[in-house]
Amino acid sequence: MNKIWLIISREYLVRVKKKSFIVMTILGPILMAALLVTPTILSMQDQQNRLVALSEKNIEFLEPLNKIENTKFTVIPDEELELLKKDFSQTEYYAVLDKDKDQFYLLSDQQISLSVQRSIADKIEKIIERNKLKLAGIDLKVLESSVTEINIQTKIITLDGENINSSTEGSMGIGFITGILIYMFIFMYGTMVMRGVIEEKTNRIVEVIISSVKPFQLMMGKIIGVALVGLTQFILWIVLTMALAALAELLLFNPNELISQANSAENTEIMSKITNLIGGINFMQIILCFIFYFISGYLLYSSLFAAVGSAVDAEADTQQFVVPITVPLLLAIMLIQPVMDNPDGTLAFWMSMIPFTSPVIMMVRLPFGVENWELFISMLSIITGFVATTFLAAKIYRTGILMYGKKISYKELWKWLSYKG
Repeated sequence: MNKIWLIISREYLVRVKKKSFIVMTILGPILMAALLVTPTILSMQDQQNRLVALSEKNIEFLEPLNKIENTKFTVIPDEELELLKKDFSQTEYYAVLDKDKDQFYLLSDQQISLSVQRSIADKIEKIIERNKLKLAGIDLKVLESSVTEINIQTKIITLDGENINSSTEGSMGIGFITGILIYMFIFMYGTMVMRGVIEEKTNRIVEVIISSVKPFQLMMGKIIGVALVGLTQFILWIVLTMALAALAELLLFNPNELISQANSAENTEIMSKITNLIGGINFMQIILCFIFYFISGYLLYSSLFAAVGSAVDAEADTQQFVVPITVPLLLAIMLIQPVMDNPDGTLAFWMSMIPFTSPVIMMVRLPFGVENWELFISMLSIITGFVATTFLAAKIYRTGILMYGKKISYKELWKWLSYKG
């Protein structure tokens, strides 16, 4: 045990002292914020104002169509319209909207945007519908007054009989983010273990280490050491994110403004919306489960990554072995949306019980509420999976770590697994 601890200490200290670790720890929260905010900013700036020509015979559609965002419609004479249909090169028009009998056409010298096409079709459908209602003698004012918007507020009944406001959107957002983060961390730190094994094997350092410790001790020390590195970086990211948020508030507002804003009716309403958005979600359970599934999922996959690293001589040779390992993780990512649509369904249940997919899928399900017995079985399953994969990986590791100059196949790996020496 003392030897494993020495390996853990070495792996941990070597990695946390690297400049790359320090830089990524500092830049991590900034990059994460940029990743979430940048697409929204770019999409807002990328909104293009389009000018669409409309024939005189379709002037009845002009006013409703001009309510479409970022699209301006203008009526032009039929003679100009016919010329425009033949040549768009010297005009500022994006497209021409024309009608032949009951069929509408959008003509342009480029591919029409799907969003523009759908927006125009929706407006025209509503106009035609209103015209048909008029012809049928239906009073449109009465019809409009009968339109009622209903906002359904969801509530969760707790064990002590209290009703707590909840939000499906909030649960979906938290489930999606935590699921993606689990995937990223497992893959990132798992490949870190694999690269470390390959590096030591290539440099022949492992031959010196193996003379003092058993291969299994070396593998476990490396896995646990990198796990502690990941946990340290994750905790530092949380602390730095909270510190940056607090600093931003102090720089943007003085204390008096913060107090006055906190007491304003507008901010009270915002806080009420936030409370409704995250209501009914057990954040303490999610945080604790996130740490558990990150560590257990990482331990399960990193043992397999370590086995792959020991079996090859260069990172370029890892692809044929890494792809089958990562398929369950990719499958879990693809199933996030179906699971959020039905978090209590059969698919969601079994995917959260299978050790290879449970780290992602269970984190997606947790904000919606999961029975304690399901959570217990899932945790037990992933722990069992880790023990099984570690046992199998150790068999490959002890043989592969000292194997050089040979292209390893699946057949060769099977021989190592079945060897009883």
